[in-house]
Amino acid sequence: MNEKDISFIIPVFNRPNEIKELLESFIKLSSEKDFEIVIIEDGSTNDCQEVINNFKNNLHISYYKKNNTGPGDSRNYGMKMAKGSYFIILDSDCLLPENYMNHCMNNLKHNYVDCFGGVDGSHDSFSDFQKAVSFSMTSFLTTGGIRGGNFRKKLFQPRSFNMGISKEAFLKSNGFGNIHPGEDPDLSIRLNQLGFKTALYSNVMVFHKRRVSISSFFKQVYKFGLVRPILNQWHPKSFRLIYYFPTFALIVLILSIVESINGNYIPLYLIAVYMLLIVTSSTYLNKSLKIGLLSIITSAIQIFGYGYGYLKSSIILIFNKKNIEDILPEVFFRKQ
Repeated sequence: MNEKDISFIIPVFNRPNEIKELLESFIKLSSEKDFEIVIIEDGSTNDCQEVINNFKNNLHISYYKKNNTGPGDSRNYGMKMAKGSYFIILDSDCLLPENYMNHCMNNLKHNYVDCFGGVDGSHDSFSDFQKAVSFSMTSFLTTGGIRGGNFRKKLFQPRSFNMGISKEAFLKSNGFGNIHPGEDPDLSIRLNQLGFKTALYSNVMVFHKRRVSISSFFKQVYKFGLVRPILNQWHPKSFRLIYYFPTFALIVLILSIVESINGNYIPLYLIAVYMLLIVTSSTYLNKSLKIGLLSIITSAIQIFGYGYGYLKSSIILIFNKKNIEDILPEVFFRKQ
């Protein structure tokens, strides 16, 4: 396999500035740049046509516009139109380090799988809040390593901000479903069931520049929590106890507050120790106490937003027997 076999698949919705930054990082790659870049405009009213025109002389870009049907369906559309035999899927808010393709091609040559997931990290250009969000989304203290690191290198569930999939695997699986978020673990689980191997390429990193506020970050992780019980119901063998951790943490906090009212402060002290670990770890990693303190906020949002969503969805699935797409329409895209 060589770079000419690779097609990057990038859906975008009203974010031309993100595409500009991402394409600039493509230009800086230390590789031959023989790959194809497929950009799918998912019903945007503020498109990136002008931005793309500025890069067409330096990069092989295929650009398509379609109605808004969500990122999963847009990725499927892009893979159908792509010329390559292996697809690398990126989010539009990612930046690539210079060695991205070198690490990626080396893994595909020596540790080939039909679906891989890479990791994400923080970049010096990120704001302090973005760095705190990145810490919360990647730290073992908050995710248990489930999104990266060395967790479950075999049968790993790749995330679509940095994910590779062969054309053969795409065609046999029919690609992403209409659930969102959660379309990426759903696809990787189905690929495993079809006999395709998935794996973590721990040195294939992107800088994930999540443009989120406190409210939008809560909404994002809340939806992550909503979809996981749905995936557990669809794929019972994929369930892991670690998925319960945020909900368990939410319940522990409530009980700890009740206990403190009764004069028992030990549970709150234990929570304070956990928060101190987060501050210390993030401060050391980011070389900034401010980011360490912000990481308490972003970690709390992540854990309790996800935990609340997971608890709500679990209760709904137990007591409501209606079509899940009708009960929780906010986590499903319907084709127009």
